[in-house]
Formats: sequence, structure tokens, C-alpha cells
Amino acid sequence: MKFFDLLSLVLDNLARRKARVALTAVGVIIGTAAVVVLVSLATGLQRNATEQLAGIGDLTLINVFSSFGGGEGGPGPIVISGPGFPVGGPKPQAIINDEAIKSIQALPGVTAVIPRDYLQAGAWLEVGQLQGGGGILGIPPEGVDVLGLKAAQGEVTLARNTIVAGSQIATSFFPKRSRPGAQPPPPPDLFDKTLKLVLTKFSQDGVEVRKTLQVRVVAVLQQTGGEPDYSIYMPLDQVTSFNEWALGKKINRNREGYQQLAVKASDVDKVLDIADAIKALGFEAFSPQSFVQGISGFFLVLQVVFGGVGAIALLVAAIGIANTMAMAVLERTREIGLMKAVGATNRDVLAVFLGEAGGIGLVGGVGGVALGWGAGQIINVVALAFLAGQAAQNGGPPPSIAVYTPAWLPIFAIVFASIIGILSGLYPALRAATLNPMEALKYE
Repeated sequence: MKFFDLLSLVLDNLARRKARVALTAVGVIIGTAAVVVLVSLATGLQRNATEQLAGIGDLTLINVFSSFGGGEGGPGPIVISGPGFPVGGPKPQAIINDEAIKSIQALPGVTAVIPRDYLQAGAWLEVGQLQGGGGILGIPPEGVDVLGLKAAQGEVTLARNTIVAGSQIATSFFPKRSRPGAQPPPPPDLFDKTLKLVLTKFSQDGVEVRKTLQVRVVAVLQQTGGEPDYSIYMPLDQVTSFNEWALGKKINRNREGYQQLAVKASDVDKVLDIADAIKALGFEAFSPQSFVQGISGFFLVLQVVFGGVGAIALLVAAIGIANTMAMAVLERTREIGLMKAVGATNRDVLAVFLGEAGGIGLVGGVGGVALGWGAGQIINVVALAFLAGQAAQNGGPPPSIAVYTPAWLPIFAIVFASIIGILSGLYPALRAATLNPMEALKYE
């Protein structure tokens, strides 16, 4: 039997029983729509979570720290101070010195390595009758491009006695002397202002020692939602001189190293491999990309689970297809005998019934994709309106999408529904194909 003859026969047979085919296809439509909606929902949640996590920092950056350990018993605790305070705890096992920087720079996929040091002394800024501050971080001039620092005001340049302020630094300022019940003043405009930087340390006798200098704000950074918003950037060599004053000794980089490194990867996909290579050198490495990968893995499992729930509905529909095709075999037994009597082979009969079962699955799959896509758009509108309101109340960025249907999903859903239809009709089709033509013609 030729293909077009087979196709014509299948369509004629389905058209003869429109109501039964439609009722059977409804089950497939519901199951397919469930798969499309649930998988689209999980995919939309994944994309939304990835977008939100992307705001925590540059995904191509890797922060590298000295490794601390406790000998054969395993790694000991890592003690890292907050910005502006001395670092205490055990000595590092691996020092971030110039040799380490060269080794990391030589790793495949690494485009830049810059050292970074936090100020290891108490510090605050004063402007007029206000004082405030943040973590003072020293970086070399080339670190501006590596860290992707963009200015909202001014130009991001690092020079002696100048600072680059994060977008939220101004909100940390408060009056030196405030009266009870007084309203806090609005955040000051720091750009192009000359501020007083006050450094403090304590002598061995417990006496507070202060050092004061004038600094000018040459740039205020764009808001990123990450570390740069609360950081104050200064030249690395000047922060090093401040730390030497605070510690009371010269810092030997070969012996004591740097506090941390920022490693720039050429591509997001290489970040985790580079981080593993850095750990193999004996250092601690962290990147926001590790969070993103963990979230992606979780949502991949969620997609499988949601898809499985929808597939259960399709399996229920498959029982309906099998029942419909079994009834068709009983009703058309004499027709099958007549087909065989005029020359149809078992393969021809099998192809006709499998084609009908697959046709029901195909119709249900197409209808289910259309229904699932429409339902997804409705959910998208309602969910985005609700989530946008929640984001406005909590002060966070609104989500861009709640339900997202990837291009492969409709194709997969239609093919899967068609395959389910064919498999459901396999037993009735085999039964029809193996009927004895003489007995089939005599069947009442």
C-alpha cells in the first residue's frame, strides 16, 4: 500500500467516527497541555532565578583566597575579617604571592588576574557634619576594567588620595551628633567632594591612634546589586601603605602575599573548570557561577518532575486510545476480513490501525500544545502582576518572566503524544493484523 493511499484511508476512518475520536483526543490534549504548562513553568522559574542571581556579580569573575588547613585531619577553619579589621586565625598553607599569580595567569581560559587587599584598620569618612563609610578595597589601575566598574557619575580612575564610591556608600552617612527624634538627613551627593578619611588603630598599650587625610571622590559607581555597591575603591599601593601603618611593619608580598585575587575567565562556561584548577593549586576559589549552576541543576530536576506529572495524564489518555482502537477492531472485523480478501497484507492492516492511533495522538498533541501555550500566557500575565507587586513592596527588581516555553518543548510534546498514541494502539493493531480473513468475514 502506498503512503498516500494509507494516509487517505486513515483520515477517512478517523472522519467516520468524529465524536469518538474527539472525546479520545481530549484526554491527550489535557495530558499534553499539562506537560507544556508544567515544564514551561519550571523553565520560567529557572530563567527568573538565573536573572536574579546574575545580579550578585560578574559570573566570569572568580574570587581566590589563601588556603587554610589543619594538617592531616582535614582543613581547619578559615578566619576572614570584615572590611576594615585585621585578619586573624591560622597561617595560610598557600600564599597568594607573585609566583601564585603567575601560575593562575597561565591557566587556560584566564584572561586577567588582579590582586585585591582590604584595609586592615578602622576607618570612616566625614563630609560636613556627616560621617559614614564602607569596605575600603585596594586594587591596581587595571582592576577597573577587570571588575567591570562603571561610573554613574564621573570617571572611574584610581589615583593617590582619590576614591571611587559604590552606589550605596552615600546611604551609610549619618550625623556625628543627632538629637533624639530628629529626622535623618538625605544621603549626601559625594561626587567631586573632598572628604576627610580617618584611619584608626590601637597601640600595644591600648591607646587609639588616628591618621587623617583628605580624599576626593572622583566617581560614584552604577548600582549592581553586589559587592561594588558597598565598596570604596582606592589604589592598591596606597591601601598597602595604610595596612603597613596599621600593622606597624613592612608587608613582604613574597612571604605574606595578598589577601585575595580576582580572576577573570574568558567565558562563563570555563569558570568552574578554572576554579577547580585553582583549588588544585592549593587555594580557595569561589564564583557566583557555582550558585547559578546549583540553581540550574535544581530546576532541571524540577522540570523532569513536572514533566513526569504531566506524562501521567498522557498515560491515562493512552488507555483511552487503546480502548478506542480495541472497540474499532471489534466493530470493523468484517471490514478487516474484506481488506485481506482483496489483497491487503498483515502489514497493511497493522499500518492502518497504527496510523489511526498515531493520528489521534497527533491531533491531541497539537491541541494540547495550543492549549498549554495559551494557559501559560494567562499564567504569565497573572503571575507577573502579582510578583511585580511583591517586588515593589520588598524593594527588589521585578521578574521579567514567570512561564517560558522553550522552542523544543512544543515539538517534543507533539512527537511524544504521537508516540504514546502509536504505542497505545499497538496491541489492537496487532490483533487486527493477525485476524483470520475467513473468520473475520463470518464475524457478526
